[in-house]
Amino acid sequence: MRDIAVFSGSAHPELAAEVCAHLGVPLSPTRVSRFANDCLEVQLQANCRERDVFLIQPLVKPVQEHLVELLLMCDAARGASAGRITVVMPHYSYARSDKKDAPRISLGGRLVADLLVAAGAGRVLAMTLHAPQVHGFFSVPVDHLHALRELAAHFRQYDLSRTTVVSPDLGNAKEAAAFARMIGAQVAAGAKQRYADDRVTISSVIGDVSGRDVIVLDDEIAKGSTVLELLDRLRESEPRSIRIACTHGLFAEGALKRLAEQPDVLEIVCTNTVPVPVEEHYRDTGDTGDTGDTGNTGNTADRSDPADKARLRVLSIAPALAEAVRRIHNGESVSALFDAPRSKPARGGE
Repeated sequence: MRDIAVFSGSAHPELAAEVCAHLGVPLSPTRVSRFANDCLEVQLQANCRERDVFLIQPLVKPVQEHLVELLLMCDAARGASAGRITVVMPHYSYARSDKKDAPRISLGGRLVADLLVAAGAGRVLAMTLHAPQVHGFFSVPVDHLHALRELAAHFRQYDLSRTTVVSPDLGNAKEAAAFARMIGAQVAAGAKQRYADDRVTISSVIGDVSGRDVIVLDDEIAKGSTVLELLDRLRESEPRSIRIACTHGLFAEGALKRLAEQPDVLEIVCTNTVPVPVEEHYRDTGDTGDTGDTGNTGNTADRSDPADKARLRVLSIAPALAEAVRRIHNGESVSALFDAPRSKPARGGE
């Protein structure tokens, strides 16, 4: 893979380094500086000329800073005569701004997509976009990955014979149904109505959850208001156990602590599409303990920590991203990743 160059912005360099480790290529250095007038400047400190350039940057807090940084990276690569520029965006936060549900409201998802293309992006690699229509906001090819296989591999350690996957709303029900098929479980969904960013109501849960082991599946958890509302409805049906899973674990404004304080939540599982602060979780050591319905999955930390009570597990999506990058670089099918067992990315152009 001599003609590839991978750069990372400042949003999640750990994930970029892990992706490069799986690819067997170095992570090229990026210099981000700030002028006295507060403007950003980006320099890609490796040769880009006629190379296949991949820019890894999830849009996480501070989102606007990281967005401008990514736009400048695209512009720098284009100005350096890159052969092709692929934006690897594990989390596209503006995807939630995807519809006109109020008068004179902006469509941030489409606008930011246009900005990325105008800056020089020739392709986008994304993970679990908020809604299917966001894919169509981009005027360049988009490879849309999901983390269902990684999540399914984690949950298969448990007895799933009495499991129901619950989507918080009907909009995410298709993804929940696909996940349920992967693990051989039933599916259910909440009837949700949103009034504000942090105010939702779920009137009922459609599906069988009574006496069953429930896995709540969502695309992202930000403030956690939707999941907390869903937990209240689930408790009315007295499920046997509750676990929570999502792709993007943002956990904003103390969401992780609030979820951790729920006594019947046995485990929270997310991926590393976004950085989770080190002090808020412990690494999965592989000690999974019991795999029945008790939820005892091992112990690596003091139980007095609310995050440890929640049993937060952070799964890596770096292998999936690395394989997708390799396939894009070699002109192979990316959708085939979901049709067959994932192979290990070749190292050093093997």
